[in-house]
Amino acid sequence: RKRQRYVEKDGKCNVQHGNVRETYRYLTDIFTTLVDLKWRFSLLVFILAYAVTWLFFGLIWWFIAYCRGDLDHLEDHAWTPCVNNLNGFVSAFLFSIETETTIGYGHRVITDKCPEGIVLLLLQAILGSMVNAFMVGCMFVKISQPNKRAETLVFSSHAVVSLRDDRLCLMFRVGDLRDSHIVEASIRAKLIKSKQTQEGEFIPLDQTDLSVGFETGDDRLFLVSPLIISHEIDERSPFWDVSRHQLEKDDFEIVVILEGMVEATGMTCQARSSYLADEVLWGHRFTPLLSLEEGFYEVDYGGFHHTVPVPTPACSARQLAAAAARRDAHLYWSIPSRLDQP
Repeated sequence: RKRQRYVEKDGKCNVQHGNVRETYRYLTDIFTTLVDLKWRFSLLVFILAYAVTWLFFGLIWWFIAYCRGDLDHLEDHAWTPCVNNLNGFVSAFLFSIETETTIGYGHRVITDKCPEGIVLLLLQAILGSMVNAFMVGCMFVKISQPNKRAETLVFSSHAVVSLRDDRLCLMFRVGDLRDSHIVEASIRAKLIKSKQTQEGEFIPLDQTDLSVGFETGDDRLFLVSPLIISHEIDERSPFWDVSRHQLEKDDFEIVVILEGMVEATGMTCQARSSYLADEVLWGHRFTPLLSLEEGFYEVDYGGFHHTVPVPTPACSARQLAAAAARRDAHLYWSIPSRLDQP
């Protein structure tokens, strides 16, 4: 059975919230709610916000003209209307648009004999400014979101397990396709695996941190060229007792998270990917990508996902460490002491 992903390869979280009863909480933060909407709904809200306010104030302008009798004295040049050249709802609607957008064609204009119109003009000017600030702010934030910057941050299609300095390590590769860099880039990795506690509690999709250099600062990346991120499988690692045979039968997911600040905009960006158990290759190593050219280094992204098999013990890291300890002890006791030599 194919395992259901918690995080897709493109970074989308495969989680849907159901039976949310306190939906009013979305309205308390209406700005974020509008920014999080899909583009088609955001454009619909953007258009409706202006159209509704124009129609609403256009109806009020028409109602004032109707109550004052301006529509009954259209041909009476001695009559001073509230708004000159307002002869129906369509013209009232156009006057509402001109007022809120400050277009000012000069054909329709309010007179000083209409105090209720002056009050309405002030209200529409203030409310129009608020609508402009709110909607334009939403669209600006949505356009400038750094989500698309993560599209040029790439992860290797597979993770590998092989020896580094006689220690088993879990490794994956990250790269940045743009020339502009990610500032203060950092990497994290989490193991997603269900478990059962000693008390019998079942925890679905339990999250465990995988050390990728937090203690030493190696998790802070200078991501100018592709880097291989390494997790050393030691006694603190959840893979300490996992051998190659166990890895092939195991059921887990490794989620990797790359965060940083976009150099061009200064906004925080996050890219995610994941590896299932069958996407972890035991006994493989990533091929080199860098080559020295005339005055610069060249990165060949054509081989970004390529790996090559290398000799790697099939036992677990614990068994490998125990074998190394026995070998060292045997070498120690096999060397005769200088004191025993004649």
